[in-house]
Amino acid sequence: MPSRFELANAIRALSMDAVQKAKSGHPGAPMGMADIAEVLWNDYLKHNPEDPKWADRDRFVLSNGHGSMLLYSLLHLSGYELSLEQLQNFRQLHSPTAGHPEFGYAPGIETTTGPLGQGFANAVGFAIAEKTLAAQFNRPGHTIVDHHTWCFLGDGCVMEGISHEAASFAGTHQLGKLIAIYDDNGISIDGEVEGWFTDDTAKRFEAYGWHVVPNVDGHEPEEIKAAIELAKSHDDKPSLIICKTIIGFGAPNKQGKEDAHGAPLGDEEVALARTQLDWPHAPFHIPEPIYSAWDAREAGKSVQQAWEDRFARYAEAFPTEAREFTRRMKRQLPAKLPTEALIEQSQERGETIASRKASFEALNVIGPQMPELLGGSADLAPSNLTFWKGAKAITPEDASGNYLHYGVREFGMGAIMNGIALHGGLVPYGATFLLFMEYMRNSIRMASLMGQQVIYVFTHDSIGLGEDGPTHQPVEQLTNLRTTPNLNTWRPCDAVETAASWDAAIKRHSGPTALVLSRQNLPHQQRTKAQLAAIQNGAYVLKDSEGTPELILIATGSEVSLAMDAAAELEQQGKAVRVVSMPSAYRFNGQDAEYRESVLPKAVTKRIAIEAAHADYWYKYVGLEGRVIGMTTYGESAPAGDLFKHFGFTVENVVKQANELLG
Repeated sequence: MPSRFELANAIRALSMDAVQKAKSGHPGAPMGMADIAEVLWNDYLKHNPEDPKWADRDRFVLSNGHGSMLLYSLLHLSGYELSLEQLQNFRQLHSPTAGHPEFGYAPGIETTTGPLGQGFANAVGFAIAEKTLAAQFNRPGHTIVDHHTWCFLGDGCVMEGISHEAASFAGTHQLGKLIAIYDDNGISIDGEVEGWFTDDTAKRFEAYGWHVVPNVDGHEPEEIKAAIELAKSHDDKPSLIICKTIIGFGAPNKQGKEDAHGAPLGDEEVALARTQLDWPHAPFHIPEPIYSAWDAREAGKSVQQAWEDRFARYAEAFPTEAREFTRRMKRQLPAKLPTEALIEQSQERGETIASRKASFEALNVIGPQMPELLGGSADLAPSNLTFWKGAKAITPEDASGNYLHYGVREFGMGAIMNGIALHGGLVPYGATFLLFMEYMRNSIRMASLMGQQVIYVFTHDSIGLGEDGPTHQPVEQLTNLRTTPNLNTWRPCDAVETAASWDAAIKRHSGPTALVLSRQNLPHQQRTKAQLAAIQNGAYVLKDSEGTPELILIATGSEVSLAMDAAAELEQQGKAVRVVSMPSAYRFNGQDAEYRESVLPKAVTKRIAIEAAHADYWYKYVGLEGRVIGMTTYGESAPAGDLFKHFGFTVENVVKQANELLG
């Protein structure tokens, strides 16, 4: 039977060999954390390599994702479908072993990591999802949700500000099944971190309400095991195990130095490491006894079968709950969705209403039919209007609710929602002012990159915010969102389009959706049945001229009513005007050429786009002969009506611009 040291050395050898072959990568962290990983994966991690998606598996997150060869080595050795050849193609085009772990590229990768600290925040999301689902589904004598979330993190993760937000949130919610293991090796790219990082990390996490196990020798398996046992015994709070390790352990001239962090060791140093580690095997060769000792497939099948037997008994006792759990974990929509009826009812009511209020009304209809919705706001629920009538706040003592008060932690909220979505069983939505999407920007990018169903509710969407001034009035944020690949951004013009945007968001499983909503009331727009159906195309003709139009006005959100009023005046002047409402440029861009031509015919070159946001985005739709009435500066502090007039969002200005354009 191979020793623990030999099993850990298999990780070290694969990691340094793959990095060396690719001539690119980070060998230091995998070599330094190999002993910790060996103990966790062989003695504690509940998983089945042959069914990487079974519901009650433990979740493992490598937050310090630059050490990706650690995860790839673990997946390969323990029996996942990740071949030795794929490890040899580390960091190569189309290889599942990318430079940083990428969700969906290989089985067993729970989340995409790389931007430091976000994996740790994702882990908090996994843990809150586990606790919430356990509270919603477990019954006395029947426990079907009962797993841990394990997270490896490094100095960079601890330094990043998002770790403060996520750790504080996790401590408050007493996430006892979250165990983070900190690779305290004292080295980052610039060298020894003591020159720029002198925090007392143990005291910091204790202050957040975590259980901390400090000063663990990360190269002594028995110390590691004792620390994990201690962490597991504290199920009333999350745990941080601080492991002292040597980066690049085994490389005699580079271990403990920044040289081992982010570059190949070099052929000579790899050979010396083989000698020091007593690893005489050729590159990428793992002896069969070591493979056998690592193989987790039989144990995984056994632990999953035990769970499936428990679930069968649960289903017999609670058939309705079992069907609901299965539906939600399969990410299937409820049989009856009220959104299409809601769109029609909104059209019939014809309310003049702020789109944030229309969103609240939509939630009151959708929420009772979608128990998987898990809402939240970054301390702005009364303004974002996301705490719907059936919402119940999740607390440390009662996690059975459906709403999280995230506090003023926008970035943490975004990354935690990513973890919730990745876990399965819940569909998260979270809210803040549109301007403050800047704080959570990179987590939005990660949701888009991973194709996760996360819903963002961004209210107070323009200079219409008014007196709070330019610090709170968004200008460039809509362009930022719209140019993010795989993010569907909606800016509805009334209650009907708001209902349609919620319908699109809850039906979209391939990526996130941003709902951009107004503070001020928006007038209702009348539509035919054909126009109602066309909303989901992203853009449609809301008002048309008799015959071919000579001018097209394109608008979104609060500016659609402005376009309609301007079109009416222009028609009185004898002009043929079409008004196009474009709530979702993403959806419109995805339509076929025939539909896009039917809305924006190439022959009509006189076009004006109107939006109280950054102007530059719209030139792709108006062309060289068109104009944009938009923002090219920041806003001002004043009542909304004064601001719209000051910046040219008036019927008079639109008519003036149109007449100039038409010559």
